[in-house]
Amino acid sequence: MQLSIAEIASAFPRFRVAVVAVDDLAITGARPQALDALIAAREAACRERWGHLELSQVPGIAVWREAYKAFGIKKTSYRSSVERLVKRVLAGERLPVVNSFVDLYNAVSLEHVFCCGADDLDKVAPPLAFRFAREGDSFRDMAAGGAEEDPPKQGEVVYADTRHVLCRRWNWRQDARTGIDLGTRRAVVTIQANGVGDLEAAIADFSALVAEYCGGRCRVAIADQATPVVTL
Repeated sequence: MQLSIAEIASAFPRFRVAVVAVDDLAITGARPQALDALIAAREAACRERWGHLELSQVPGIAVWREAYKAFGIKKTSYRSSVERLVKRVLAGERLPVVNSFVDLYNAVSLEHVFCCGADDLDKVAPPLAFRFAREGDSFRDMAAGGAEEDPPKQGEVVYADTRHVLCRRWNWRQDARTGIDLGTRRAVVTIQANGVGDLEAAIADFSALVAEYCGGRCRVAIADQATPVVTL
């Protein structure tokens, strides 16, 4: 499996992304008690660390606001996935219970203030790429039920396979057709950094949580400006 950031690397030279292939998953619908306790501790730590700041002052959020503006996103309704998680937690809410796999990568996203996303590896068509949107790109919004096409705008950064867009506005919203569910046995995950934070620490955190709570095995490669195309 190949992932490329070559098309956007020169415009966004600070972008680094870990692509993680996860095999032999056993995903549960209920959140394990130990995972729930870990997530609660991370939520409390997030409030302690960032609660006295405006969202725009959180480094891991500010860099994505800057990146979004660079490809023409000015509406405040379009924010990176990690900003939405942090905002929710700072408002006193819990991270949503989806399934054990999604819940643990949200915990990684919150802890390291990186955008994370995942797709069922058996439902995607590699190679994968972070690239600019093209005419004819297909996208069905997961949050809207995935029934209608919502194609990206010209110049928008997207994450895509060979068939359709997997995530619009870089890391704003995922497509409905490749999502993680209880039947997922293999997944491809992206952990996205944009100039701040310790990506390697986030990878180690994610890999350990997957092994503990979903029984999965991880293979990792990191794409950046110097190595814009990687293969797993």
